[in-house]
Amino acid sequence: MSETIVEPRWRRIPEERPRQILEAALEVFAERGLAAARLEDIAKLAGLSKGTIYLYFATKEDLFREVIRTSVVAFIARAEAFFEAEPDPVHSLTAWMEGYWGWLRSPVFPAMHRLVNTELRSFPDLASFYTTEVIERAQRLVREMLERGMDAGQFRRMDPQVAARMLSSLFVTHAMWYHQRDCFKAIKDVGDDVLLAQIREFFFNAMRPEAPNAPNSRLK
Repeated sequence: MSETIVEPRWRRIPEERPRQILEAALEVFAERGLAAARLEDIAKLAGLSKGTIYLYFATKEDLFREVIRTSVVAFIARAEAFFEAEPDPVHSLTAWMEGYWGWLRSPVFPAMHRLVNTELRSFPDLASFYTTEVIERAQRLVREMLERGMDAGQFRRMDPQVAARMLSSLFVTHAMWYHQRDCFKAIKDVGDDVLLAQIREFFFNAMRPEAPNAPNSRLK
């Protein structure tokens, strides 16, 4: 009886190679950090040869950029498209909060947060890329939502950039707590949807128009 020969994964499903590489890269980056990550380890985890990775990505830095583009940048792009099609700023901001909270709860966020805060200072080009494509782009989108809401009288008038920064800090802080619930026992038994509702209610109440006759019924 002859032995069955199992082809390597990279030969059987070539159309999935980029996804396999990106998933493996994120796992290796998260475990070892960007500086210590090796393409050999990423290739082994993806079930590919190291040479195959070079067909798609010339350097480790290119691979990191694509991990960012296919995760958080792709989410921001979808949110931008939704904002362009949705005239109601409250609906836009609510949808952003739901999508953002979903991404923050994914395993991608803690890995990216750790890399950005501990290693990107040693990779100035990647730090500039992340600042431009993720932080500034997301802040600009939220700022535009808030400005539209202020112009419509649905949010109280204040510096929209400050308001956008405050909203980001609420979500990022709660996400850090979410991924370390054993340490932050105050939210350990609070459901994901409840946490989102608490953040949303707090922020919308903070942004409620000050004038008693302002059109604020949508925020209730």
